[in-house]
Amino acid sequence: MPRLKSFPIDWVVNAAATPSAAYGADQRRALDEAGFERAWSTVTRWPGYRATPLVSLPGLARAAGVAELRYKDEGGRFGLGSFKALGGAYAVYRLLARMIATKTGGTEPAIDDLLSGRHRDHAKDVVVASATDGNHGRSVAWGAKLFGCRCVIFIHATVSEARRQAIAAYGADVIRIKGNYDDSVHHCAAESAKRGWHVVSDTAYDGYWQIPCDVMQGYAVMAEEIIREMSPPPTHVFLQGGVGGLAAAVVARFWQVWGTRRPRAVVVEPVRADCLFQSAKAGRPTKSTGDLDTLMAGLAAGEVSLAAWEVLKGGATAFMIVPDEAAVEAMRLLAQGVDGDPRVVGGEAGVGGLAGLLAATVDGKAHAAFGLTTESRVLTIGSEGDTDPELYRKLVGRSGDEVRAV
Repeated sequence: MPRLKSFPIDWVVNAAATPSAAYGADQRRALDEAGFERAWSTVTRWPGYRATPLVSLPGLARAAGVAELRYKDEGGRFGLGSFKALGGAYAVYRLLARMIATKTGGTEPAIDDLLSGRHRDHAKDVVVASATDGNHGRSVAWGAKLFGCRCVIFIHATVSEARRQAIAAYGADVIRIKGNYDDSVHHCAAESAKRGWHVVSDTAYDGYWQIPCDVMQGYAVMAEEIIREMSPPPTHVFLQGGVGGLAAAVVARFWQVWGTRRPRAVVVEPVRADCLFQSAKAGRPTKSTGDLDTLMAGLAAGEVSLAAWEVLKGGATAFMIVPDEAAVEAMRLLAQGVDGDPRVVGGEAGVGGLAGLLAATVDGKAHAAFGLTTESRVLTIGSEGDTDPELYRKLVGRSGDEVRAV
């Protein structure tokens, strides 16, 4: 059994999060139960839908000193390689459904109507646009292809060529700009306003709220799958940060269903992309202090989604930051299969929550602050597989296919 490595980390416990608090009006403004039910009934009707595996890792649990460790492996979601397939594509559907209802003066079309092509004449003139570091743009492009509209995706300077090609494969026009992820977000907004395109972003800000909430409702399908499989609930869940959409969707759904029995939620970010950590310290949405130059590209966000913050400000137990090296170590441990564990392919951003857990278990102060014990039952979300195969091979020492073949 390997001895877990120690990494420099920091964290802040969220004093505003109380286990006894009910899911209230502030949270419902972002993610309500009716919206989730609509997302569940829609996404589960898409071609190729199936619940992703919730992998048990008893060997890694023993190494971490916890009773149980589960890893929700999103690498196979709809063939897109990440949980993002649930969000961007669902938001494209919701946007088109609302637009078609307005044009026809009728009700919103059901998912089966759009999938059948019945409204292609209305959809074909719609252009959806988004900024991305890879996975969200792939989901939006896939959704546009699935439902028959056009798509333009903006990527920033450091997005890999492999990720650009993966987006373009779904028929999107992919435009690379100078700067970082936040620069691409602002560029996308400006170009879309000028050209009459419809922005499908996972980040909510003043005046732009509905679509990011649709994205998060799509993500919550993943949380519902976990709820239907895990009994009793886990005691802890470690979740990747980014703009906060994944974490908020999972926290919200667990809060809605499990109430006071919901797990303690720790949100994990890269040191150089720490907007949620900084927001927790300030008690309000605050930009990252880092330059966003992180190996965990899917988490390289400098600004918090305001809708996600409505959930996390009272629902997340703690926020922590970890160095990129902690994610690489988590990728390698998953790939080797600790002490007889199944070998799992986890991408560099996809293992963020797991990296946070492992780093916390060897830091005595963090361990105590998060309430981890030998009785803890911990859930992590493997939010992506090897979405950049060349980078995965470089970091792990073998390809994702080689890991899966063992």
